[in-house]
Amino acid sequence: MLFGQEHIDRYRATGGEEGHDWQGTRCLILTTTGRKSGEQRDSALIYGVHGDDYLLVASKGGAPDDPAWYKNLDADPHVTLQVGTEVFAANVRTATAQERPELWPIMVKEWPAYDDYVKKTEREIPVVVLSRA
Repeated sequence: MLFGQEHIDRYRATGGEEGHDWQGTRCLILTTTGRKSGEQRDSALIYGVHGDDYLLVASKGGAPDDPAWYKNLDADPHVTLQVGTEVFAANVRTATAQERPELWPIMVKEWPAYDDYVKKTEREIPVVVLSRA
């Protein structure tokens, strides 16, 4: 099973042929700018689609705090996505309270464990909307 840096490396080396389809869902590579280091940071993340937008869930497995990639978005919401062989710039925002009820089920369909993660934490797990720049 691919995970972490190995997942990212294999995904990049194969244009997503290895790593895009993962455990019954789909993954993309999100590149953010580290809020402290200023360095590029890659994350392999499960994604969903809503219209022309891509969706991510900042779950961190239901941990009490947000994942580092999500925290980096506060410092710089301009990111790069790799979906299969396609690499492109995107702008990021957190889904509004009005959007979330429509978007959350899309992501739970991609990864049903998200509903379990909600039970593990008191924070509202953010849904992230990414639009091509």
